[in-house]
Amino acid sequence: MDYVTLGRSGLKVSPLCLGCMSYGDTTRGWHGDWVLGEDEARPFIRQAVEAGINFFDTANMYSGGSSEEVIGRLLPEFAHRDELVVATKAFLPWRQAPNAGGLSRKSLMQAIDDSLKRLNMDYVDLYQIHRWDTATPIEETMEALHDIVKGGKARYIGASSMYAWQFAKAQEAARANGWTRFISMQNHVNLLYREEEREMIPLCADQGVGLIPWSPLARGRLARSHDESTVRSETDRFGKLLYRQHEEADRAVIEAVGEIAAARGVERATVALAWHYSKPETVAPIVGATKPGHIAAAVEATRLELTSEEIAKLEKPYLPKWPVGVESTASDDLSLTVRKSVRGHD
Repeated sequence: MDYVTLGRSGLKVSPLCLGCMSYGDTTRGWHGDWVLGEDEARPFIRQAVEAGINFFDTANMYSGGSSEEVIGRLLPEFAHRDELVVATKAFLPWRQAPNAGGLSRKSLMQAIDDSLKRLNMDYVDLYQIHRWDTATPIEETMEALHDIVKGGKARYIGASSMYAWQFAKAQEAARANGWTRFISMQNHVNLLYREEEREMIPLCADQGVGLIPWSPLARGRLARSHDESTVRSETDRFGKLLYRQHEEADRAVIEAVGEIAAARGVERATVALAWHYSKPETVAPIVGATKPGHIAAAVEATRLELTSEEIAKLEKPYLPKWPVGVESTASDDLSLTVRKSVRGHD
């Protein structure tokens, strides 16, 4: 596998990132029955490492923190720490109490220490803010992140979904004060949701920020026929919120993926991921793996080059959508889902 640099940093990552939201303890947090326990996750971690994937992403709120615990135990079984790029995130509440969430200095300092303890690591390679915090001045957040880096607890920092003006404001706050700047943006991009093409992706391309898209297969919708369901599709509440606009247009996109996959003799997931690699700004889509063949199909995508005609066929049915997954206020669907789920789990 050929490795690439993340943004304008010198950090070398595989062009695939294994998303670890699927691994943890199903009795903790808000994730559903599709989460795999440690023993079930082990073969996928092994396969990822053997395929050359060195980039692993999790978050402090995935399965109540147990995702970090699981990968913290499993990764040392298959690779040395200096060979790995481990990323985690903070923002969403981990307890229903003041300062137990958000991006204040107090919250971030506690969150990084808690994550490192669960991961059983001295540092993470990439520490990311999971959403924008409207309640905390961005200067406070960026200075705290800078101190986390200078304190040796993180090597680099990144951000996840927000509006482009917010990301630009954060980067300028860091630049103006000589603080550490974000090298990556983990944003919501796939063939069923392309609103990031309007502002965020051009901004990142201009500023040399690497893109590591989350949900590159639209929560698995692009990896199967439109009428096929899975345990996750039936129980993933957040996924249902993300993909409820223009269902007929989405069906047409999914059918196009299937037609190209059949013609090429590859999996649907391979085609949908290959579309990401047709975009020069994309560094490493974050893929999940819970079934045999998931990782192999993703690796194959790094070698599949779509034609301009195929790309046009995939993109033609798309209809513009109202932005989803970027808000972080109390009215946001994601925040509400998480806040409701952690009640009683303090």
